[in-house]
Amino acid sequence: MHVTLTINDTKHSLDLDPRTTLLDAIRSHAGLTGTKKGCDHGQCGACTVMVNGRRINSCLSLAVMHDGDAVTTIEGLGTPEALSPLQAAFLETDGFQCGYCTPGQICSATAMLEEIRAGWPSHVSETLDGPALPTEAEIAERMSGNLCRCSAYPNIVAAIRLAAAEREDAA
Repeated sequence: MHVTLTINDTKHSLDLDPRTTLLDAIRSHAGLTGTKKGCDHGQCGACTVMVNGRRINSCLSLAVMHDGDAVTTIEGLGTPEALSPLQAAFLETDGFQCGYCTPGQICSATAMLEEIRAGWPSHVSETLDGPALPTEAEIAERMSGNLCRCSAYPNIVAAIRLAAAEREDAA
């Protein structure tokens, strides 16, 4: 099937088997290998990307379902010369060890901070209609779909809180 994906603001016209996952389309057909294949069952979050601004596990989604969609991967969030605020915060707080889960963690956290900004409640939010704050409990709940086998969680949470605080200071 012919599928057109806009990945990191670049249009990719791909001829794919209809069973191709979005993850495999990104990695094998578009050549962007920052997004990782971890469990291939949607349990680890290493494959997290943003589609039209919302985070998804790309290993659980078929590429043909996203024809015409805008996909953002880790490569689209920043460059080595111009890191995104979260990428910079991960470096500053040592929010990674082996780094395998880091692209998924950063993509997920980027979308999660937008969810908080938009006022979307989570299971641990104090109210359903009030603003959510990036507390440790709120971040832990919202990032629970992203695993780190090295257990860098305290530094991942610190990175997210740092990026959230810098965003508030800039607003």
